Amino acid sequence: MKRRIFTIFIIVLLSLSSLALNGALATNSQAEKDSHEDEINGPGGLMSESGPQIQATNSSDPLKIKEHHPAHIKKFIGPSISSLVINAPATILAAYGSNILSCTHSTITDWTDPNLCGHGQTIAIVDAYDDPNIANDLATFDSQFGLPACTVANGCFVKSAPTGITTDSGWALEIALDVEWAHSIAPGAKIVLVESPNNSLGSLLSAVDTAVGMGAQQVSNSWGGGEFSTESSYDYHYNSATASFFVSSGDSGHGVLWPAASPYVISVGGTTLVTDSFGNWKSETAWSGSGGGISAYVPKPSYQNNFNTNVNRAVPDVSYNADPSTGVYVYDSVPMNGNSGWWQVGGTSAGAPQWAGISAIANSQNAKLASASFGTSIALYGAASGNPYLTNYHDITSGSNGNCGLICNAVPGYDEVTGVGSPLINNLIPYLSPSLTPDFAISSSPSSLTINPGSSSLSTITVTSLNGFAGVVSLTSPSALGTSFNPTSFTGAGTSQLTITVPTNTAGGTYQVTVKA
Repeated sequence: MKRRIFTIFIIVLLSLSSLALNGALATNSQAEKDSHEDEINGPGGLMSESGPQIQATNSSDPLKIKEHHPAHIKKFIGPSISSLVINAPATILAAYGSNILSCTHSTITDWTDPNLCGHGQTIAIVDAYDDPNIANDLATFDSQFGLPACTVANGCFVKSAPTGITTDSGWALEIALDVEWAHSIAPGAKIVLVESPNNSLGSLLSAVDTAVGMGAQQVSNSWGGGEFSTESSYDYHYNSATASFFVSSGDSGHGVLWPAASPYVISVGGTTLVTDSFGNWKSETAWSGSGGGISAYVPKPSYQNNFNTNVNRAVPDVSYNADPSTGVYVYDSVPMNGNSGWWQVGGTSAGAPQWAGISAIANSQNAKLASASFGTSIALYGAASGNPYLTNYHDITSGSNGNCGLICNAVPGYDEVTGVGSPLINNLIPYLSPSLTPDFAISSSPSSLTINPGSSSLSTITVTSLNGFAGVVSLTSPSALGTSFNPTSFTGAGTSQLTITVPTNTAGGTYQVTVKA
């Protein structure tokens, strides 16, 4: 049986000092350049708040399809902002319940603090073109809002970009939005930005593969394009035993995009969020720009059987604040239309990276979310089934994303505008992350020793079975000092004599001996 390893510490003090041994609990768990002219100048584009329906894409080579990012600017604010703003991370954290999780979003140390939300996880952001200023912009954002610094120097931020990549101001804003807000939700997670050399589907999918290869357990895709008949043949990019994928559903109202339609991803729709002056959730309605509908090509996956009465896949799966009027603050120093600094931005591209942050928090607490066998989807739809539903999600029951009848309206339960709803993170995380039940306790006696150079001493290691545990326990101790166990393993409960030998040439001082079970 593969076991999670726990460590106990033995401190060996030479020359009339003492040895201390602390007990621990062990558990059975694993433990072509995009000018953006259509977006900036045309209806439904980057500078607007609503747009046309998405039409299916006909292409002889789908990998050449140009993808677009659904980020919508409400307004340019200026080079600086007040410290008291309603679109800050603290507002969103309070609105969705992240501020009352057992993990934290601030620290007196740095991003490696194990108490930070998302600790030990990696979030990958996949976007097109280069944002040459993203590291500095993230630092400005973190300083403004009191978030733990996430820098290249401290290892929190990593950027992967091909040689010769060019900059596009629209995509740079998207990158800033994605990176800054993934970090806001999960400040203890490493952020990996993978930049595609262009916005062709083929290049972006290669970047997705790179992100998974770099160890990301959750990947955010704030982009998409119209569906095409062979789209399912590219689903393998999103079928991973180690990662989950969160994809914007689009910002043009009723209509379906790919990869949001892939059954292996979590498609994120949009809402209009209303909070009180303290950031507490008051109400939420469907945002008119939220992408959604029924896929033209993808059969209904099994996890939608009790939610979707159609024969094909419905999108989105979940939702999040996306209305530009209630959009979030983003710092981007790459000039757009002559402006650089703080922007108020919305769109479903704001929701995808924040849902990736939610996943990072859950996985840091043993949720084990991954897309293979639809694992992440089953978990999130499971949290919307039966009595837990209204505990884990805000059910969005009003608003619409078009004039197409029922399918364009938010209704009680699942709908093709907001999915199962927006998260009640303080309840959803514990639901997805069951607490660990200890298998055995480990202790030592004596708990202090004096060992002189050239001498040995003994400590008895005792393993006590908990909750009916009857597995094999093996003991090891990598140490600069000499250590041996007798016996080295046993079944269930038992004791072992640990012999610690101090070589004659060992300098006096404090030494740690780690016992692993």
